[in-house]
Amino acid sequence: MADAAILSSESIHQFFRDLVAKAIENQRARVQPFTELYLVNLLAEYLMSEALYVQGEDGSWQQKPLAFLLKEALEEPGPARVQMLKRLGDTSLFVSGFFPDSLSRRSNLVDVDYYIAMGGRAYDAVGMVAARHARSEKTLWDELSEKFRLLVDLLNEVSERTLASTNAGLVRLYERWMKTGSVRLATTLEAQGVVLRKGFVQ
Repeated sequence: MADAAILSSESIHQFFRDLVAKAIENQRARVQPFTELYLVNLLAEYLMSEALYVQGEDGSWQQKPLAFLLKEALEEPGPARVQMLKRLGDTSLFVSGFFPDSLSRRSNLVDVDYYIAMGGRAYDAVGMVAARHARSEKTLWDELSEKFRLLVDLLNEVSERTLASTNAGLVRLYERWMKTGSVRLATTLEAQGVVLRKGFVQ
C-alpha cells in the first residue's frame, strides 16, 4: 500500500489498463469496453484504498468476510443496498482474481468457487435493480454476472504478470504453478528465466 501512494492515479490506471488489455488479448476473451474499464477501475480502487479491510478487536486489519458484506447489504434500504451488493461483487471479483492464493491458504471451507458464486449473484441482483431504473446500465451488470469466472481468469493473469516483476513474486508464482500445473503460469515463469523443476526455482 505504501508503494502505491507514490504513484499518480493516472499512472496506476494506465498500468492496469495495459495489463488488462494484454490479458484479454492473450486469452482471446470477449468483453465489452465498459467491462474492461470496470476491471481497470476496480484494480486501481482496491490498490489505492482499504476497502477490503475491517479493523479487528486487537487493532489489526483483517479482510471482511463475504457473509459480513452480504449482511450489511441486506440491512440497508434502497440505493444503499445496491451499493453494498456492488461492493460484495467487487470484493469477490478482486480477491478471487487477484489473490487466489489467499483463499487456498485459509483453514476454513471457503474457496474460489464460493467467491465466484457470491460475486456473480451480487452483480446479478444489482442488474435487476438497474434494469428497473436505467435499462442502459443493465448490460454491464449482466456481463459482470454472466462472465464472472472469465473475469476472474483475466485478473488471475494480471496478478501473475504483476508478481513476475519481483523475485518474491516469482516464488509465489512457482508455488502456484506447482499446485495447478497452469500452462499460462509455466509460460510466464519461463519468460522470466525460471527453470520449471520441482523443488526449487533458478
